Amino acid sequence: MALSEHEQRLLDQLEQQLHADDPKFAHSMASESRTSMSTRRLVIGSLITIAGILVLLAGIVYQNIFIGVAGFLVMGAGVYFATTKSKQAASGEPAGKPSKATAAGKSGFMSSLENKWDERKRDQT
Repeated sequence: MALSEHEQRLLDQLEQQLHADDPKFAHSMASESRTSMSTRRLVIGSLITIAGILVLLAGIVYQNIFIGVAGFLVMGAGVYFATTKSKQAASGEPAGKPSKATAAGKSGFMSSLENKWDERKRDQT
């Protein structure tokens, strides 16, 4: 069931407040969707691994150790590529968007939301 816009805004505000109050806890409770492996990297890595297996088998068929070792190295590189995270995913940046522009654009908006949130908390007590 999808959240309404109002509920989504409230949830975002609560999340921001949690990040402001206890960033260590918020980071430990963050969803894994941002840091999960990319499907694109998984597919490309699998294709590289399959190509490495084929080169390894070619080295066995032709009884050439250099081709076999090269195939093994390509296969290992494919597995490594498929199982590691990209630099953008590791740093938490969205792909294709400059980090400076998004950080500068959100800072004023987020600070105004935080101010409104603080005002609400003061009114409730």
